[in-house]
Amino acid sequence: MDGQELVRQTLDQIPQAAPDAKRIVGLVKEGGRVRGYKLSDETLVSKPEAVSMAKQGQIAGVGIAHRGDTEYLKAIPNGDENDNLGNLPSVSPQSGG
Repeated sequence: MDGQELVRQTLDQIPQAAPDAKRIVGLVKEGGRVRGYKLSDETLVSKPEAVSMAKQGQIAGVGIAHRGDTEYLKAIPNGDENDNLGNLPSVSPQSGG
């Protein structure tokens, strides 16, 4: 089993993205912790909002995972390290960029 398949198995759900789904282009961080995401249309959403949107197919390239009682998003492995969520730039929650 390759690394990509191993990561896919850690996902609880991989929603089917709609044709017009947005992509995550930045991480909203406060105190070093991810609190939300910046989407390709410049919208800032909280982590729970993003999980809900992803489940509805509104965010592409992500799957749903959980830690304890908290659901969160993980990038679906595609062989391109540049679009892993952890490699995205951080944005300020106040300025949006």
